[in-house]
Amino acid sequence: MPFRNSAPYLAECLESICTQTYDQWELLAVDDHSEDASRNVVETYSQKDSRIRVYTNTGHGIIPALRTAFANSSGYFVTRMDSDDVMAPHRLQFMVEALARSGTGHLAVGAVRYFSDRGISEGYRKYETWLNHLTASGSNYSDLYKECVIPSPCWMTHRVDLLKAGAFQSDRYPEDYDLAFRFYESGLMPLPCKQVLHEWRDYDSRTSRNHVHYAQNYFLDIKLYYFLKLHHQAKRPLTIWGAGFKGKEIAKGLQVKDIPFTWYCDNPKKIGKKIYGVPMQHYSGISELQEPQCIITVANPEAQQEIRSFLNDRDMRAMEDYFFFC
Repeated sequence: MPFRNSAPYLAECLESICTQTYDQWELLAVDDHSEDASRNVVETYSQKDSRIRVYTNTGHGIIPALRTAFANSSGYFVTRMDSDDVMAPHRLQFMVEALARSGTGHLAVGAVRYFSDRGISEGYRKYETWLNHLTASGSNYSDLYKECVIPSPCWMTHRVDLLKAGAFQSDRYPEDYDLAFRFYESGLMPLPCKQVLHEWRDYDSRTSRNHVHYAQNYFLDIKLYYFLKLHHQAKRPLTIWGAGFKGKEIAKGLQVKDIPFTWYCDNPKKIGKKIYGVPMQHYSGISELQEPQCIITVANPEAQQEIRSFLNDRDMRAMEDYFFFC
């Protein structure tokens, strides 16, 4: 559990850990150079509970803090925690038992719930609903390129499987989204869960709201990196559907790598014009291509459904032939 300047929330977080129904745990709490009373709070708890150990980050930021914690850990199962969130009382027990039943090669996950003193925005509520729907059926990877599909930090896996996935060695942010792709790449199967096991606290100074590492371009960089690594087939025609901000960012990323693509949209004001030297074409042209792969950057839900129907009618399959990047 990395922590930095989260003193107002640490007591509630630590209480939720100390009162878990499963008691065979160790907490590796890593201070990422806090400037408030955070360390004092954690050390006070560690003096009362020997299962809590406090370290100083050997670097700066969440990823080095996670490496510091993992290097000092000894558990057969590994999970993580955010210092401003709250665990459900049975979270650890539920996950340990799920992994014990299923064996290696699996990933225990749980439903999540946002909470805030000022209410939750519609955007966060939609993300919560979408993510919990995937988690309920264990179909998290089916929308891998949209958003982070593994509820962070509400996951647990066998230590050997985390090592297989590269643990916390990657330097890519957002670190939880990068890890989700590596879980997928390693073949770790999410275990379905409908129970809320973790509560996400939302507030204005939350890291994911403000830090540059969680800006939109970082998400797009990760998506494109893993698409090219895991799914792109160079002998097939590559297409982009959508000419908004995300479509343009993906197009620039492909051009930097000298990867050719055809660009489609349904906006009559853009069709026939060139963006970055690439002519915009009507999406019906996809039908003329031989076994194309399509990156879709259209965000509107109704439009996405129409796009999905269009592509399905042409026997194109999600996560093989087309990929929703938003």
